[in-house]
Amino acid sequence: MVQRVTVPSLFAPPVYAHASVVEAGTRLAFLAGSVPLDADGNLVGAGDPVRQAEQVLANLDEQLRAVGSDMAHVVSTDVYVVSSETAVLSAVWNVVEASGLSIGPHSSTLLGVACLGYTGQLVEITATAVVPGAEAVAGNGSDRV
Repeated sequence: MVQRVTVPSLFAPPVYAHASVVEAGTRLAFLAGSVPLDADGNLVGAGDPVRQAEQVLANLDEQLRAVGSDMAHVVSTDVYVVSSETAVLSAVWNVVEASGLSIGPHSSTLLGVACLGYTGQLVEITATAVVPGAEAVAGNGSDRV
């Protein structure tokens, strides 16, 4: 059973869900890349990877709460940063480290990339999280497959 969730308080994604939850003994949520857009689809932190990382993490937190999880239950992330400079990657990683993701700690990959999907986007984070408890998430744009 797969439950795909679109989070109403986030910018509506064009052709993907914000998260997918799979029941396999332990419920897991596979979250789409969290991006630095506000709920209206406006880029937050143009030209500033640290500010974008903060917005990405705020959006990631929204995605997690929408599926009944939180930062402490994230088991894996991929952090994408548009830069070839390790200082820029480190600055973004410092923001990730200061977030609730460090509670785990979770496993993560930090990548410097050439570009991301939205104009001006410098940071994106994908995540996989455990969804504690057995209750199903209902409503809020969810769709079960």
